[in-house]
Amino acid sequence: MKHLQFVHWLAIAFAIFFVAMAIDPVSRTVWIAEVIPVVLVFLGLVFTYRYFRFSNTAYFLMAFWLFWHTVGGHYTFANVPFEWFSELIGSERNQFDRIAHFSVGFYAYPTAEWMLRRGHCRYVPANIFALLLVMGVAAGYEIIEWWYAVLEGGDAGIEFLGSQGDIWDAQKDMLADTLGAMFALFLFAIIRPDRGPAATRN
Repeated sequence: MKHLQFVHWLAIAFAIFFVAMAIDPVSRTVWIAEVIPVVLVFLGLVFTYRYFRFSNTAYFLMAFWLFWHTVGGHYTFANVPFEWFSELIGSERNQFDRIAHFSVGFYAYPTAEWMLRRGHCRYVPANIFALLLVMGVAAGYEIIEWWYAVLEGGDAGIEFLGSQGDIWDAQKDMLADTLGAMFALFLFAIIRPDRGPAATRN
């Protein structure tokens, strides 16, 4: 029951937050492009919930990216009011998008959990698959960003790309995704949801 309450309230909170962030975004064109993956992931989790229920930790980690990316879509990632963090770490660049990419790596946690609880493989191959999946998605998304920026052009293309003048932005984003995945798998090794009560759920 506690699991159900946590997941349901988390879903409700995100739905309300998403609607609020959909009101008067900085760029409606960029917002539409940014929220497409958010909507797809959220609906995918909703519709598959009855067939497979992840642990609370997995849902929390996945929700972090949903919330964070939704904020980025509202403001455009380069223009999120995040100066306090940049000042804290002594950076002139808005690092909001780097954290977003880091949180993409959090999806390595539910990937490994799903692989192990479904009995598809053992622990080490599950971790390797989860890490490579995140890295593959990271590379694929950078290609999509490049394609969209060229296709859309203008300010919308630049804002969606979000490179902020850094020629190595794509590589750094992929590194952030990978580091996030490594962090998530380290957390997974500590918690091991495949061995707890969540492992009995279908």
